[in-house]
Amino acid sequence: MPIIHIQLLEGRPKEKISSLIAKVTDTVSEELGAKRETIRVLVTEVPKTHWGIGGVPVSEMADRK
Repeated sequence: MPIIHIQLLEGRPKEKISSLIAKVTDTVSEELGAKRETIRVLVTEVPKTHWGIGGVPVSEMADRK
C-alpha cells in the first residue's frame, strides 16, 4: 500500500488540494501498477509561522522585503 505524504504551506483552496490528491493517486497507480484503492495520500498544511527558510519564518519574510 503506497503512502504519499505531501507537506505544503497553508492557504491553497480546497479544490486545489482535492485535485492534487487525485493526480498524485493517478500517477502513483500508473507508475507503480498499484490499485487506486490501496493508495493513501496525506496532505499536511503547515502554517507560515512554522515553516522557515534561511532561519526566518515564511510569515516574516514578506515583512523583510
